[in-house]
Amino acid sequence: MTLNTVETAKNTALFEKHVALHAKMLPFAGYNMPISYTKIIEEHLTVRNDVGIFDVSHMGEFIVKGEGALPLIQKVTSNDASKLEIGDAQYSCLPNTEGGIVDDLLVYRLTEKEYMLVVNASNIEKDWNWIESYNSFGAEMKNISDQTALMAVQGPKTAEALQSLTDVDLSSMKYYTFVRGKFAGFDNVIISATGYTGSGGFEIYVANENAPAVWDAIMNAGEAFGIKPIGLGARDTLRLEMGYCLYGNDINDTTSPLEAGLGWITKLKKEDFVNKDYLVQQKSEGLSKKLVGFEISGKRPPRQGYNIVNAEGTVIGNVTSGTKCPSLDNPVGMGYVDIAYAKRDTEIFIEVRGKKLEAKVVRLPFYKPA
Repeated sequence: MTLNTVETAKNTALFEKHVALHAKMLPFAGYNMPISYTKIIEEHLTVRNDVGIFDVSHMGEFIVKGEGALPLIQKVTSNDASKLEIGDAQYSCLPNTEGGIVDDLLVYRLTEKEYMLVVNASNIEKDWNWIESYNSFGAEMKNISDQTALMAVQGPKTAEALQSLTDVDLSSMKYYTFVRGKFAGFDNVIISATGYTGSGGFEIYVANENAPAVWDAIMNAGEAFGIKPIGLGARDTLRLEMGYCLYGNDINDTTSPLEAGLGWITKLKKEDFVNKDYLVQQKSEGLSKKLVGFEISGKRPPRQGYNIVNAEGTVIGNVTSGTKCPSLDNPVGMGYVDIAYAKRDTEIFIEVRGKKLEAKVVRLPFYKPA
C-alpha cells in the first residue's frame, strides 16, 4: 500500500480492505481513497469488459421527508421530481442564484413522502446548508452520510455476478430504478441500477458496519466473472469516455446547466425553482459558450486548464477534463468554447507550452458501449 494521508482526512468503512489490497491511497474530497490497485488502464478495461467494484462511500446522502419534502426538492433542483414513482431515481442539479451550479446529484424516491439525495463528497456541507436555507416547507432533513457506505459494482457481467446475493431479479431492473431488499444476507439494502461508467451495473447502499462483509460477499460472488477492485483513477477515465460531467471540472458555481449540456435535466416548464427566470432568459437569448467534447490528432492528452484556441491563436475556451481514452487509445477532452466553435467537426486547437495541438469537436460520448 502507498498511503499519503492528511490529518483531517476521514477513512471510509472499507479502508482496511484497500490497505489489504495494497491500493495507492490519496486524500480526495476529505477522505483517504483508493486511486488505483494496479494500473489505471487495466482497471478501466476490467470495467468495460468484465466487472469491477468501487468504494464510493465518500459520497453524501441526505434523507428528506414529510409533507414538505417534494416542495423543497422541487424548489432547489432543476429536474422535475414530481415525475418520480417510488423506486425511481433521477439525475438533477442544484442551480445557484448566479447562473451556476451548486452541485449535481441523484434524487431517489424511497416512499410516498421520503426521498434520498446523493451528493458529491466535496460538497456535502455546502449542499446541506444550501438546501436547508430553502426549507420553508417544514421538510424533515437528516444527513446520513457518515453512517452510509456505497459500493459501485460496474461492468457488463455485473448482474450475473451479483445475482446469487439477492432474490431481486437484477437483469430485469431498468436503468435509474432501485429496490430496497435483502442483499448478501443484510436487510434494507438499496440496490440501484445507476452508475458513472457507461458499462452498466449497480450501486449498493449499506450501513457502514455491514460494508466490509458486503464487500467480501461481492468479491467472492464475482470471482468467477473476473471481478477486480477499481480505484478513482479509472472511475475518472470511464466517466470521461462517456462525456459525463464531473463537478469541479466540467461544472461548477460559474457554469450554467444549459451551457454544460444539461438542458435535459433543467425543466424550465416546471413551477418556480431557484434561478429559473435566469435560465429561461439564457435559453431565450442563446448561449455564449458551450461544453463540447473533442478529439486530438496526436498522442498528447489534454489537461484541465489548457487554453483552447482557434487557427489564429485567439483563446476561445478552456479544457475542463482530458485523458488518453483507454477504450479507443486516443486523446480526448471536454471543454467550454465560444458558441461559434461548438458545432461538430469544427477545427480547434489545444495550446500546450506554446504549441497548438490540432483537435476537432465531436459528439459525445466518445465511447459507445456495445
